[in-house]
Amino acid sequence: MENEYKIPAQTRIGHVHLKVSNLQRSLDFYCGVLGFELTTMYGTDAAFISAGGYHHHIGLNTWYSKDSPRPGVHSPGLFHTAILYPTRKDLAAIFERVRAANYPFTGFADHGVSEALYLDDPDGNGVELYWDKPRDQWPVKPDGSLEMYTKALDLDHLRAELER
Repeated sequence: MENEYKIPAQTRIGHVHLKVSNLQRSLDFYCGVLGFELTTMYGTDAAFISAGGYHHHIGLNTWYSKDSPRPGVHSPGLFHTAILYPTRKDLAAIFERVRAANYPFTGFADHGVSEALYLDDPDGNGVELYWDKPRDQWPVKPDGSLEMYTKALDLDHLRAELER
């Protein structure tokens, strides 16, 4: 496909809007466990939540999905929502918060360019909590392209960030 147009470098993903089966259960997870703030309710079937007072980073609604079962793992749809933390210490803090809430993780990874914690929300939507390593530390291949990988994340080293 020949296309000269390139999306502007400053473009960002502004928010994600998720269909959920139980709004309160989702608010308990996203606000109660992860610490997002409720910015507004939209009637009784939708909520908008954010970090730092933005209008919303995540929308949650039950408009078409109230009391629905989880979709199968092999169904098409969102693989995960990735939530970017500003520092490694912030990632360590959310790791401890989720762990203290006894909420289950599904994985942990060092991707070379980032470090990530993985879990599922109550409806089975994947959630990645991560921080980007400084760009000058990103591994590159001999041709200059990124050398992303998946290696085990040293959780003890991550937790040590909280002592610094």
